[in-house]
Amino acid sequence: MSLGFHQIIKKIVFILAVLAGLFHLFNLSGILVLSTQIIRIIHLMIMLSIVFLNISSKIQEKENWTTSLFRIVVSITSVASGMYMLSRWKEIAMSGGVTNVTDSIVGIIMLIIIIEATRKSVGNILAIIVVIFLTYPFIGSYLPGIFHARTYSLQRVASFLFASGQGIYGIPIGVSATYIVIFCLYGAFLKEFGAGDFLHNLSTALTKGLIAATAKTTVIFSTLVGMISGSAAGNVAVSGTFTIPMMKKDGYKSHEAGAIAAVAATGGQMMPPVMGAAAFIMAEIIGRPYLDVMKAGIIPALLFFSSIFIVVHLEALKQGNLRKEKIKDRKVLTFSAVLREGWHNLLPIAALIYMLINGNSPVKSAFYSIIIILIVSLINFILKRNFSLTNFIKMIINSLEKGILSAVPIAIACASAGIIAGILSMTGLGSKFSSLIIHMSYGIPLIALVLTMIASIILGMGLPTTAAYLVLATVVAPALVKLGVPLLTAHMFVFFFGCISTITPPVALASYVASGIANANINKLSWTAFRFGLTSFVLPYMFFWGPALLLQGSWLEISYTVIIALVGVFSIASGIVGFLRIRLNMAIRVILFIAGCLMMYQGILTDIIGVTILTFIYIINNRNFKNNLIKEQNI
Repeated sequence: MSLGFHQIIKKIVFILAVLAGLFHLFNLSGILVLSTQIIRIIHLMIMLSIVFLNISSKIQEKENWTTSLFRIVVSITSVASGMYMLSRWKEIAMSGGVTNVTDSIVGIIMLIIIIEATRKSVGNILAIIVVIFLTYPFIGSYLPGIFHARTYSLQRVASFLFASGQGIYGIPIGVSATYIVIFCLYGAFLKEFGAGDFLHNLSTALTKGLIAATAKTTVIFSTLVGMISGSAAGNVAVSGTFTIPMMKKDGYKSHEAGAIAAVAATGGQMMPPVMGAAAFIMAEIIGRPYLDVMKAGIIPALLFFSSIFIVVHLEALKQGNLRKEKIKDRKVLTFSAVLREGWHNLLPIAALIYMLINGNSPVKSAFYSIIIILIVSLINFILKRNFSLTNFIKMIINSLEKGILSAVPIAIACASAGIIAGILSMTGLGSKFSSLIIHMSYGIPLIALVLTMIASIILGMGLPTTAAYLVLATVVAPALVKLGVPLLTAHMFVFFFGCISTITPPVALASYVASGIANANINKLSWTAFRFGLTSFVLPYMFFWGPALLLQGSWLEISYTVIIALVGVFSIASGIVGFLRIRLNMAIRVILFIAGCLMMYQGILTDIIGVTILTFIYIINNRNFKNNLIKEQNI
């Protein structure tokens, strides 16, 4: 293939991305007022076009004319299908959903295109899941027991998924065209205008002089980046590029450095306000204000980051070779110097959080925060006397491009999730999944939670946070609700395990990205990340028995529960690492893990038992530590 041809395609992708960014900003700001359905159709049409036109340079070098022509034809076909829907959607809506043969044909074409786009941009796993769900309407009559269903025609399935508003153009793609795209743009603007470097420098300054300083920098940096990131893998790519080489330089093994980065990045998906963009979808599905979802996610996210913070600290003490002296070799700015240099980067983030807390819509909050980014950056450039209008406009254009490109795989995943949701709605398969979990659990909540956890991890493997939550919210969360689990608690439960699937072998996206950066063995890194993140497997169960962790209850009750839960996290982390003043044998580690679980379970009796066990073990270990120290000094 000629270099000139690929340059033309690259420019087309660039123009599409920038125009899409402007289109969404104008629409979400209220300057451009269009119907919700029109926005969804245009959004998916552009994203599909970009998927097939935008390929890496390595693939370009190997590509022949046939493959290039195929990509272009599919891209044009996706645009033509979108244009057709733009001309038909109003007539279909006014007729009460009456469709024709042409609608079905275009629907079949769109389904094929979306599956291929999913395979290319998200991965084979989600594409296979979509295909499996698509086959159900045709084979349901041949299945036994609870999965038996009537058979649907291809025309019925295609027209329903394409034209009903409950399939391809349903709620998932609607969320992508509003919440997800604006926050992808917001994150791109922050990074382009220097917030990424500032947050890294801030994290480094905060951990300067501490034991395991670089690992703790990773945890804090991932927390800050994760607050505005929509992907665990993306979070690893951003933070890990900075922090993994630093950790390796300070003595961490490759798989350990990568595992810490992967776990911290996964926790970033749980951190408000963005929560991997799933928070906005959750608010839509459960019919609760976004602020309620954000508030519910604060304490669990902080407990998760506390756990990994404690894990890296204890791991350093256990190894005995990762001391604070090593950090002296690297030039680190002081906290005051970092703030003095880049304090303006905090203003848009603070403004976003302030507006969200005050009840403003996430879309408006993100849009006005982008405006604040531009204003404070402009003032900063002028004050530093390095302002260039050309460079400023170039940075805006780059932000638009990068923001849209980062939203593409999420948008495609949402389209696939729409297909799955449509099949569940049309066939009643969703209620059958719920009935199966209820039947297998015999109505016992604990068994149902375990089954839901297993299903969530399996279905979430290989999927980005948003897609994982969408699948889980439609397939398994209703089962918990039917068993009496509060709606918000049930959705937070599956959301957490959807996030955790990114570090759960054998398919662990965050660990895969980290292994590439760390140049480490994938399996070794994945299992290390799994071990470091074990606390996160306990937290979701505590939502059910300890609603105070979701900020439900009095402030006194919430405060007490959080303090005890932190002690519980420390106990679990000690058991995971195998260190509490001295190295621990397996029996003591298991006891500490159980003690931590007892403390995270909301109840006075369990708290007393857990604290007593931890205190007793600590006193014994501390005495042994001092005795060993005396023996070493005498020697």
